[in-house]
Amino acid sequence: MDANKFNGETVTDELLKENGYRAYKGTEQPIDIYYNIKTCTHAGECVRGNRDVFEVGRRPWIIPDNGQVDQVIEVLNRCPSGALKYIRKD
Repeated sequence: MDANKFNGETVTDELLKENGYRAYKGTEQPIDIYYNIKTCTHAGECVRGNRDVFEVGRRPWIIPDNGQVDQVIEVLNRCPSGALKYIRKD
């Protein structure tokens, strides 16, 4: 799945927020990650893919700065439900 697309359209902050996604902003890494709990099927690809970025028992549970951008994007693209999206800022 292409996690920077929504219904075939390149994502924007406004588009994702209008569709129920919550933003987790990167400050050190040039990536913002978005999550929609209503879309999530809890397949666990994110947590298995990178526990430093995705950790269910912590708040916030997504910390974009805890991973390298290209590896994080690989994990995001494995999300089968489309609940995870991203905007690369570089």
